[in-house]
Amino acid sequence: MEFSHIPVLFQQTINSLDIKSNGIYIDGTAGGGGHSSAILNRLDQNGKLFCLDRDPDAIEVCTARFSGDPRVTVIRTNYSDMESALPDDMKGKVSGILLDIGVSSHQLDIPERGFSYHNDAPLDMRMSQSGMTAADVVNSYSWQALAGIFTKYGEERYSAPIAKAICLQRENEPITTTLRLAEIISSAVPAHARRNGHPARKVFQALRIEVNGELTELEKGMDAALEMLAPGGRLAVITFHSLEDRIVKTKMADWCKGCICPPEFPVCTCGNKPKARLAFKKPVEPSEQEIADNPRSRSSKLRVSIKL
Repeated sequence: MEFSHIPVLFQQTINSLDIKSNGIYIDGTAGGGGHSSAILNRLDQNGKLFCLDRDPDAIEVCTARFSGDPRVTVIRTNYSDMESALPDDMKGKVSGILLDIGVSSHQLDIPERGFSYHNDAPLDMRMSQSGMTAADVVNSYSWQALAGIFTKYGEERYSAPIAKAICLQRENEPITTTLRLAEIISSAVPAHARRNGHPARKVFQALRIEVNGELTELEKGMDAALEMLAPGGRLAVITFHSLEDRIVKTKMADWCKGCICPPEFPVCTCGNKPKARLAFKKPVEPSEQEIADNPRSRSSKLRVSIKL
């Protein structure tokens, strides 16, 4: 199986991990193994790499790609479950962890995965290829629940009319394909909204996040990563939209805080100490050349923290 994915901020991300040749590393979103391969190139025979992914396609590709390399362990799991998926003796010993958040090019470009509104396909969107589908959400949630998801996860201005249109149309027959859903969304928004990018983009993003629990998994996964890291270990996170980046920025800022006592307290009573520091204050963003070469990199940001 071919797993097509162009990693964004590639060299910046690998360099930011400050890879030690004998270190232990986790690629929490291994995909086609692009980042994993670059990490391996910097490891000697004493180094170790754990490739994690919940997508069975990614697991199949990475298993074949790294077959026979004793340094690599490929595990099908969500990165948020890394503490339970990895050996017990790894906790507190990992040198670096990479999380490339969001949907991969492979998932977008394979029509039958149902992530894209550009092709007619089953309305699926499951990264793990198991559990609740986007069709389940669209055909069972109330219009209020749908509107809430579109607003919260898609920041969609026309959430209510879109949700009501979906519920009206599903009374006739279930909505089961991507193009049918995209048509309903397009018909529910004003004409001027259809001229500013594809009108289904934000709704499809929101459904994908809901189906895969992406933001909850991101928070849980970052906490798990901090536990797994050794002192001096680095966590690199690549995000693709403001909702993800806000979580990463806030979480890392909280880790960097010391005393959280009210300012009027004469002495510290909370005992809180910083857990990490930022590798750089501002996120790394793609160059104009990278955006030209790979338009999907446009909104990406890389943030890195170092465990204290």
